Amino acid sequence: MPGAIDLHQHLWPELLVEALRRRDRAPYLRGWTVYVDGEPPYRAAPADHDIESRLATDRAAGVDLTCVSLSSPLGIEELPPEEAGPLLDAWHEGAGDLPEGLRAWASVSSVAPDPDGLRARLAEGFVGVQLPATLLTTPEGWLAAGPVLVAAEAADRPVLVHPGAAPSDASAAGRPAWWAAVVDYSAQLQAAWWAWHAVGGRAHFPALRVVFAAGAGLAPLHQERHTARGGGSGVVDPDLFVDTSSYGPRAIDALVRVLGIDAVVLGSDRPYASWRDPQLGEAAVERIRHQNPERLLGRQVGHGRRGVAA
Repeated sequence: MPGAIDLHQHLWPELLVEALRRRDRAPYLRGWTVYVDGEPPYRAAPADHDIESRLATDRAAGVDLTCVSLSSPLGIEELPPEEAGPLLDAWHEGAGDLPEGLRAWASVSSVAPDPDGLRARLAEGFVGVQLPATLLTTPEGWLAAGPVLVAAEAADRPVLVHPGAAPSDASAAGRPAWWAAVVDYSAQLQAAWWAWHAVGGRAHFPALRVVFAAGAGLAPLHQERHTARGGGSGVVDPDLFVDTSSYGPRAIDALVRVLGIDAVVLGSDRPYASWRDPQLGEAAVERIRHQNPERLLGRQVGHGRRGVAA
């Protein structure tokens, strides 16, 4: 069986770590403790962001190619442009210099997106562009992101919809550490999934490939309710994908029943989670771990190679 393609991991390049440590308001790092609005402080493990350790872990897990992305819950994309710019530059410079076996998703400012700059990043070899789900929770949000989506579509690169920053309010600090990931992130992804369908995303972006992290917050499982409330029976879109991050056999089986096996791709969310065998058989696992991710990425990449195909 060919090695797997993991489309969703996080790795903080040294340049990004340094840039976050220079800040004095969220998001920022003190040592390896990260401070963001809307969530309790989180102590990261330095080894989780060591490149050689990550490559060794991936090889042990049978992964030949890993696509890493900026952690959108940090809220970097949503900062004022003068604050976001240095952090995004640090991300792209550090992630653009990763060794063979690691590729990266580009990111853009949500406040002042730069489609021309994105085109340049994609031409340099970034696998696609990540957008925070917070930007896409309404039909109008998808349309407002149109210039960025068109740039990705024209470059034949996919879009990763990832949870964004959790809402910040006075009670956030008192919530359990898991609250944002289970409640806020899932709600964002569900809204972004249904907003895509409400706006008729495929009509606006006919060739765009989109992957939603974390099974789109399991939004596809609401298809029966969507139908019952007048939303239509739904048609499976071959260019719309969901990844497996943080989910296991029961959730993945349910997603496959609604969307079919071809829509599900490997995304482990390492170092925060890891791949769990969905217990659907060898052929299904091959589709999820290799064939479907390869189709999402398109012709641009082969296992372990950084170069962009002609």
